[in-house]
Amino acid sequence: MSAIQVLLHQSIDYAGLFPPAELDMGTALENYARYSDGPAAWALGRFIIPAARLAELEHELRRVPGPPVNRPWRLAALLGADANSDVQLLDAFNRRHMEAGIVIDTVEVKATSETGVGEIVGGVPPRLQTYIEIPLDGDPAPLLGAIGRGGRRAKVRTGGVTHAAFPQTRDLLRFLRASTHLAVPFKATAGLHHPLRAEYKLTYAQNSPSAIMFGFLNLMLAVASLRSGMDDADVERLLEEGDSGAIQADGSGIGWRNRRLDLAVLRDARRLGMNSFGSCSFTEPIEDLESMHLLAPSVSQT
Repeated sequence: MSAIQVLLHQSIDYAGLFPPAELDMGTALENYARYSDGPAAWALGRFIIPAARLAELEHELRRVPGPPVNRPWRLAALLGADANSDVQLLDAFNRRHMEAGIVIDTVEVKATSETGVGEIVGGVPPRLQTYIEIPLDGDPAPLLGAIGRGGRRAKVRTGGVTHAAFPQTRDLLRFLRASTHLAVPFKATAGLHHPLRAEYKLTYAQNSPSAIMFGFLNLMLAVASLRSGMDDADVERLLEEGDSGAIQADGSGIGWRNRRLDLAVLRDARRLGMNSFGSCSFTEPIEDLESMHLLAPSVSQT
């Protein structure tokens, strides 16, 4: 297994239902089924769905072939305003589909205050892995501390379909530094379907405006580097790295310019730092890694 595969193992949470893709349920589920049985299945994470759309999902499950016996599907549900009611829906869904190898084992929910975090911790059963999305426009340490004390994980939004949705590098770095210091694992989402920071279209529309977006490799390598003791100035440069020639990978690690991260550091960064990232495309991350010669075409998704 290459270092890139170690870093990305089961990391790409498929969010095809969400902007900018906004696929219908049937198409998104068909895609997930195909990816989960394809050559890049090693990189596939959870299927992301709003809890409010579970009935629609169940309707499509009647016609879309389910998971193979040896490869169950894991789903993550976005909870709405009534988290308790949504959890009951998830439990009922799992009772109906667990034997078929389909289970919702993770939830995602937003909070903007320590009180809000406490309510989530008290209301969502610990059997559900919980990611709590927090804002970046302020010191994230108090919220991250509350999340960590509650045994949950954080979530950070790194983009969207408008320029205003993208955080400043310094704000993202502040979150990464605090989550590392407090030992709070997290996932990232939005604007991360390319490996490195560059200018991309905000949507798939032909006349879409563009914006500078972070890459998933920028974030994942930044987390690993923070855990290895890199100072903030260098981490900021890594977050803004856009030169594919500055990244090298082989079977023993990944290098950025004159720095190198071995497999043990990469595994710890995934397990204890950035667990996964949401992307409305599964194929773009894989194809981009191929074009950068960081991933061999033989393990790509066709």
